[in-house]
Amino acid sequence: MEIDASKLHVLAIHAHPDDIEFQCAGTLRRLRKLGCRISVATMTPGDGGSAEYNAEEISAIRREEARRAAVILEAECSCLEFRDLSIVFDNDSRRRMTEFVRRTAPNIILTAPPIDYMHDHEITSALVRDACFNASVPNYRTCQWDPAPPTLKIPWLYYVDPVEGTDHFGKRIAPDFVIDISAEMPAKLEALACHASQREWLRRQHGMDEYMDACERWSRLRGNEIGTQYGEGFRQYKGHPHPVTNILGELLGV
Repeated sequence: MEIDASKLHVLAIHAHPDDIEFQCAGTLRRLRKLGCRISVATMTPGDGGSAEYNAEEISAIRREEARRAAVILEAECSCLEFRDLSIVFDNDSRRRMTEFVRRTAPNIILTAPPIDYMHDHEITSALVRDACFNASVPNYRTCQWDPAPPTLKIPWLYYVDPVEGTDHFGKRIAPDFVIDISAEMPAKLEALACHASQREWLRRQHGMDEYMDACERWSRLRGNEIGTQYGEGFRQYKGHPHPVTNILGELLGV
């Protein structure tokens, strides 16, 4: 059965500004070209990502960087207003994430992997998976002043690659499938380049000398796995009662 992409809302949500651009911007561009509505969201404004600016200053800079990147991706942009290194899995966070999923009502969600190099990424992943289920439960109250109604269906849920594609012990985590993003690579890099404030931070904190080159190398590695120039890897969450058909693969010809 042919899928009407124009009726689909795709939400990409990750911990910090630039995470989405690194891991799935090419796929989002392909989905947008098909007619999907695209939304991108970060858990935090990136308030910890600087050794030069205080939290308020770098947050303002990175919000603007995220906004400009979203324009390139033709995506709606939002932040859940958590803070760096302070994302926790508790009932307040669960309610906030569930309210966000109800309010945006996506058909497809792309999010952080369950295992990654830092706590913010992993807790984001757990909160998103939890909210996908909770959002459709009528009696689950988010305690917001103007709560959105429960969703009607549980969305398709996909995890992007962990940073460098490895677990906590350096073991490679293989994707379920890889999306060819060769034609979208220039736009992916253009969106990532919007996050210029992170160049010195990534060099200092992560030992990543040139984040644009690192993104290009990783995308090339994934592309080589499927015989294309560039790619992005994904794993699909198929636990009960999530959809198990691969709608992302069907849309993008995997």
